[in-house]
Amino acid sequence: MKICLIEDLPKSKIIDFFKLHWGSSKMVISSGVYDCSELDGFAVIDKESEIIGLITYIIRDNECEIISLDSIEEGKGIGTSLVKEVENAAAKKNCKLIKLITTNDNLPALKFYQKRGFILSKIINNAVDKARKLKPEIPLFGNDGIPIRDEIELIKYI
Repeated sequence: MKICLIEDLPKSKIIDFFKLHWGSSKMVISSGVYDCSELDGFAVIDKESEIIGLITYIIRDNECEIISLDSIEEGKGIGTSLVKEVENAAAKKNCKLIKLITTNDNLPALKFYQKRGFILSKIINNAVDKARKLKPEIPLFGNDGIPIRDEIELIKYI
């Protein structure tokens, strides 16, 4: 398992990864519309040089926002390692806060981040309805058949 900057990987590989796991590299959340293939980030590469984990983020106004996090092999520390890399990068840029947004159905993400020191900060009711206007492929139902409606912001002070 090797961690590298996503800018060190072929851009086509990053775009293909996002298409496979998100439908496209476009991420629509209440904080903005992002092309994840254009963002800063880190990837975990396996022995066959395949991406098995990837995180993207932006830094603005002394805050770091995680835009996406994927771990193909859960329970092996990939996600945790990627979050730590972002925390280190944010600290080097003098950020005081890391935040992220997930959806109300994403119980695994809510559990994952809270176990790593993030706290629930804000609920943005019906935010996903607005996002669907820009990215119609966002499904109506998510994990365990839960309707995807709201966004939940989590934060961690560093």
